[in-house]
Amino acid sequence: MRVVVTVNMVVLNLWRRDNYDDPALGAAVVGVAVVWTGIALWAYADARRRTPLLLGVDLAIAVGAIALTPLAKGPDFNATIPGFWVMGALLAWAIHWHWKGGLAAAVLVSAADLGIRLSVDQTIDQGNYGNVFLLMIGGPIVGYMCESLQRMAVERDAAQRAAAAAEERTRLARAVHDGVLQVLSLVQRRAGEAGGDLAELGRLAGEQERSLRSLIRQQDTVTAPAGSTLDLAGELERLGTSHAGRVDVATPGTPVPVPEHVAREVVAAVSACLDNVRAHVADEAPAWVLLDAVPGAVVVSVRDDGPGIPAGRLEEAAGDGRLGVEQSIRGRLADLGGSARVETGSWGTEWELTVPMGET
Repeated sequence: MRVVVTVNMVVLNLWRRDNYDDPALGAAVVGVAVVWTGIALWAYADARRRTPLLLGVDLAIAVGAIALTPLAKGPDFNATIPGFWVMGALLAWAIHWHWKGGLAAAVLVSAADLGIRLSVDQTIDQGNYGNVFLLMIGGPIVGYMCESLQRMAVERDAAQRAAAAAEERTRLARAVHDGVLQVLSLVQRRAGEAGGDLAELGRLAGEQERSLRSLIRQQDTVTAPAGSTLDLAGELERLGTSHAGRVDVATPGTPVPVPEHVAREVVAAVSACLDNVRAHVADEAPAWVLLDAVPGAVVVSVRDDGPGIPAGRLEEAAGDGRLGVEQSIRGRLADLGGSARVETGSWGTEWELTVPMGET
């Protein structure tokens, strides 16, 4: 904007050069304004240079250019030498000090404009009043808008930081459950069974496990961002291979491409199901994983032939803070907009993990 109003000032003063009683003074005022425009563009570009001194000099040059108008043009002048050029300083004050700065700058510029006219006995006409009126409402309005935009930007940045932190905390909570909590639970159980000095180790492991579960329970769930595409069938087959033949994986004969974050979360949920089989059935208990790609969704079934989950066991575990099912399985599927349904009985347990996908 400063460049535009500077070009406008130069063109208008060249066009009206016959209006000057002292052309040399007029040219000097215009020249100073042009030079200051270049300095201001450089100075305002760095936040460290946007000091009250810079803003004060900026407005002082604008007011000074107005004050010199009668000396350069004589008492019968109409337009001031800087004209709209003073908007640069006015808006700088409004941006920096918001509506109060815009109002203060508008008052000073308006007082200078009206003061030089009254000093040479000019009559204040409707045009002069209109210019002052626009300055008096324009400065505060621009300042208020800038303050609102800056406040919104701060709130947006804070919300983005909070969302990113919540997402990372949720990811870490799942990683803790999938690794550290499983180990602590195992240490607590085995050390308690061994007794003796190991019993104290088991007690400490149990305390740490409860503390970690409490932290996990407090975290918010944030959907992970989408990434590149992965073949879900291939990822599940690799997961089955890593379980040393205990897990049979059945997938379609063709790749099942899904967004990377979806593949990662589904595989992690399936892995949590298999961890539960090992923990609650037997270390070498077999399990079966079936991937089915249906129109608009992918469905993964995880089944074992163990004794099943006792009635109310999942609800009791969640109430006690053991969030394996809630976070590692259901939480992951909920993040993806899907669902995790479990059926259990004396024949075993089957999880059905459904993730909606866009139809292709």
